[in-house]
Amino acid sequence: MSNSKRLKLLLILPAFIIFASPVKAGTRSGNNTTITDSVSVKKRRLKTLEFPVPPANSKMLFYVQRDPNINTLIYELNIDKESGRLNTEEPIHPYWIRYTDKGQIEELNYIQRKFAYGLVQKQAGLDKYDIRFVSYKKFPLTLMKATDGKYHIFATVAQKQMALDYIYIKIEGGSFWLPNVVYVEMRGTDPATGKEITERFKP
Repeated sequence: MSNSKRLKLLLILPAFIIFASPVKAGTRSGNNTTITDSVSVKKRRLKTLEFPVPPANSKMLFYVQRDPNINTLIYELNIDKESGRLNTEEPIHPYWIRYTDKGQIEELNYIQRKFAYGLVQKQAGLDKYDIRFVSYKKFPLTLMKATDGKYHIFATVAQKQMALDYIYIKIEGGSFWLPNVVYVEMRGTDPATGKEITERFKP
């Protein structure tokens, strides 16, 4: 299976679990039966989702949100608590904020880490790292220090470089194996001017 197909498959897994959950067929009143179209209800709810903004964190590089729920992936600097230094083998630590539960922090499980939201991280020079999602390795990110002396994650979209802050993945329909990823939206700032940038692309 190609990387792009695997990315689409793994992004839709949460949606598949939700839509495959058992629901009541309807309610009875006398001889009449009212049927609830569970799929339609789910779609209406998706349109009204309001995604939270994670709390400020000096280590956070960027975060990822996607349909069909508001659970959020955080990608932050992996700083050793004792030495205060960056872990050069795994400089970025991904984890969940489970807003649909109690807002608790959870680590990625094995499948998520190895096949979906985990990262391939390689040192590419002094204070510089090549970063790629395990599910979409053809799209490179670069972790490096900027002019402010701090680490930022950089991406190039539509021939524009940005200091990345946020990724949103829009999914509408499709099948379990081939979900319809409408677009991926990336937001950040121009490292030269500080101007906000938003770019979209279809993977």
